Amino acid sequence: MTNDLKFPIGKYDPARQITPELRRAYIRSIRDLPEYINSAIADLNTEQLDTPYRPGGWTVRQTVHHIADSHLNSYCRFKLALTEDAPTIRPYHEDRWAELSDSLMPPEVSLKIIEGVHARWAVLLESMSDEDFKRKLIHPETGEWSLENMLGLYDWHGRHHAAHIANLRERSGW
Repeated sequence: MTNDLKFPIGKYDPARQITPELRRAYIRSIRDLPEYINSAIADLNTEQLDTPYRPGGWTVRQTVHHIADSHLNSYCRFKLALTEDAPTIRPYHEDRWAELSDSLMPPEVSLKIIEGVHARWAVLLESMSDEDFKRKLIHPETGEWSLENMLGLYDWHGRHHAAHIANLRERSGW
């Protein structure tokens, strides 16, 4: 962990080579994320849930809803790449999504989504072959991605946001 409030585990740095061991660790991270998020927000009250994890950042509540939004999109993108030839995915404005009214709901609503998506995603990932992980998708803003690199990104993404919440709790003495 770093003292950087925006990137507490550092910026995403894609691995040069994703070994089978690293891939298994990424899949384990995807499978286990719901537990980490649930623990990270356990016993937080409304005021704490509505506290930004950093100045100008999202609240804890918005962060949990963002994880659900983002990982649901990623799961669908994996399925598209597994069933189509290098599909071009649709980006979205995650910052605008975080401002919509459903981001004011209790975080438990999104925890249920995260639990379900991650359970299905882990089963899908564990069933994939080496060739499947080499399949590609096209992001209009960032270019071509292999599924193994997407997996690394979402391993990082979950840990990144869990660290935002954990660091806030530590700094605040919660």
